[in-house]
Amino acid sequence: QVQLVESGGRLVQAGGSLRLSCAASARTFSRYYMGWFRQAPGKEREFVTVISWGGGITYYADSVKGRFTISRDNAKNTVYLQMNSLKPEDTAVYYCAASTKYSTYPHDYTYWGQGTQVTVSS
Repeated sequence: QVQLVESGGRLVQAGGSLRLSCAASARTFSRYYMGWFRQAPGKEREFVTVISWGGGITYYADSVKGRFTISRDNAKNTVYLQMNSLKPEDTAVYYCAASTKYSTYPHDYTYWGQGTQVTVSS
């Protein structure tokens, strides 16, 4: 069982930056691929980024490539999402999730956090 708790979401102006954190409870945290997803009102949950066990492999959705950076600290059981050059279309609830697969599909992720709201004003 893995419990995930996101934090760091807030209201920010377009062009600004935020760093989201996701703290995991599991001792086996380092065995999971960690992903970030987001869901805007009236839209389906969409993939943002994923990171491998050791952090050496990452993959990003085209919409955030070059602006967002995922990282993890296995000693702290935490994964981060650094978001720069934020745009109003980045407004969504952001979720972190854990999977035993390197995947961009929500259904491959077993454990989910409760989400943190990011709002980007224009």
